[in-house]
Order: sequence, then C-alpha cells, then structure tokens
Amino acid sequence: MFTGIVEELGTVESLDLLEGEAARLTILGPLVTEDAKHGDSISVNGCCLTVIETGDGSFTADVMRETLQRTSLGRVEKGSKVNLERAVAAHARLGGHIVQGHVDGVGTIAGREPAEHWEVVRVAAPPEILRYVAEKGSIAVDGVSLTVTDVDDSTGTFGISLIPTTLDLTVLGRNKVGDTVNLEVDVIAKYVERLLTAGGSDAVAGGKE
Repeated sequence: MFTGIVEELGTVESLDLLEGEAARLTILGPLVTEDAKHGDSISVNGCCLTVIETGDGSFTADVMRETLQRTSLGRVEKGSKVNLERAVAAHARLGGHIVQGHVDGVGTIAGREPAEHWEVVRVAAPPEILRYVAEKGSIAVDGVSLTVTDVDDSTGTFGISLIPTTLDLTVLGRNKVGDTVNLEVDVIAKYVERLLTAGGSDAVAGGKE
C-alpha cells in the first residue's frame, strides 16, 4: 500500500525488453533504495513493482506484459524521470490517501493553466475511469495523491491543482500537454459499485428476510 506522497524523482537507467513481451526496468533512486531489498515494493509513476535487485543507488524490477499494456511504463526510456515511493510502513503517517499501485488506466494531459502560486492541470480520462472520479475526491496521477477540483463529463476531463512542491518534486511539473499519465481511482468507489451490482439489492441489504 502507498499514500501517493512521492518521496523521490528517479531516473530510468534502462528498459530492456525480454521474451514474452515483458521487460526489465532499472531506475536510479538513492533515497528509495537506501533500505530496499529483494521482494520489496516500490511505486514507479503509480505502478507497484517488485524489487529483484539493488545496487549503487538503483533498483531493478521485472515489468509484466500486462503492466506494459495498461500503463505508461512501456513508453519510458533511458533518462526519463519517474515518481518513486516506497510502500508505506505501519508506523508512518498517511499523508495522502490509500493507493494500491494498481493502475486503472492511462489518461492524457489535456491542458495546463499556470497561476501565481499553483497550476491548474486538466486530465482527459476514458469513460470507464471518469465514472469513478468525483469533485473533491481523491485520485492518483502518476502515483501522486491529488484532490479533484472538478469533473467535466462533456469534455471527458477532470481538474487538479498543483502546488509548487508538487511541480518541483514530481514528474507532473514536467509533463506537457499530450503526455500520458497513469491513473488510479479510489478503490472504495470500485468496491461500492461491485456491491451494488454484483448481488443486487438483496446483497446490499443483507439478504432476504
């Protein structure tokens, strides 16, 4: 589990394609690797990856075909910047919201509007993702925990406001209009929908009397 509070801006050292349409990704991240070991989880642009080895401030993870197809990780290359976060420790403060690192889909930066002390960014999301996005709700964009400022169903977009810290310390400050981003919606919304649709009203009410 993660909180969506990015710890470090890492750098892709290599993305090597393997047989079976998988890949091996090596990322430089001295902070997140200072206590990392084989089997640990690290969020990379919102994708939960398992560390297979570490060394010299970097870590390597195997990326499955499913991840390459459903996220933007298949588009990174040597030198790309990525958001990094270690799995939350049980004693840590949960500064963001509950983030699983299971990307629901890919969105696109649709617009940027700089202001004096923040920047408003619009993100286009596919309908199957946008249905779970709510004004003042939480969403993870490339692994960053953010509050949704508004949702525009007519354009298929939602808005987020980025403070200077987020612009400086994450890839969201570097993304351009047209760039793709990984999206993870609030898992509670998906569970509620499942409960309401899978078993019908009786399941929600506790069954027939």
